[in-house]
Amino acid sequence: MRNTMTIARREFAAYFNSPIAYIFIVVFLLISGYMFFTEITIGSPQADMRPLFGLAPLIFCIFGPLVTMGLFAEEKATGTLEMLLALPLTDWQVVFGKFLAAVGLIAVTLAFTLPYVFFVSAYGNLDKGPVIGGYLGLLLMAAGYLSVGLMTSVWTKNQVVSAVIGFLFCFALFLFGKLLQVVPPSLAPIIQALSFDYHFQSIAKGVIDTRDLLYYFSLIGICLLIAQTSLESRRWR
Repeated sequence: MRNTMTIARREFAAYFNSPIAYIFIVVFLLISGYMFFTEITIGSPQADMRPLFGLAPLIFCIFGPLVTMGLFAEEKATGTLEMLLALPLTDWQVVFGKFLAAVGLIAVTLAFTLPYVFFVSAYGNLDKGPVIGGYLGLLLMAAGYLSVGLMTSVWTKNQVVSAVIGFLFCFALFLFGKLLQVVPPSLAPIIQALSFDYHFQSIAKGVIDTRDLLYYFSLIGICLLIAQTSLESRRWR
């Protein structure tokens, strides 16, 4: 675990030693803040966080692959990946450490949205359950998107290609939830089970269902294992 945390700290610091973290946080806050406060202004003010929780899934779908596109692709392009893999580290430690760093960046970004909670609470008594569930759901959903983006970053040395492929996968998972009303009833349970949005909305209600947690943890685990396997195959080329 020590090696994993060393990699995580290294990558987390790398985010903030470059403009990436600052650009991501500022752009995310500008987009989410504008859409959040616009929806509150246009709609009837209510003491809940639904404006943020309704918008953030799509934003993370776009930004998740952008955050992770350079985790492996850039190191491949610059040749530093070979030096990293030459260290006494397992492939899993490298993959999981980089993943934790990306999740850390998302957690910091979400922390900057906490003032929204105090703003909304001014409209009335804010139910803490859905707020806690919503933030937990956002973190799990973002982690799922990040795991997909990290997986595609292992596949190529081109960051743009990694981001595009990652976005296509993430958007498909996001889109499943929007198709529930139009797909045949026989396919609805399958589409529902694969939908990022469906499982997130369930958690955002403040109800922590083990099936929703299992979905996100399973997806994250599968993507990271595929990334590890892809990384291992590179050693034998």
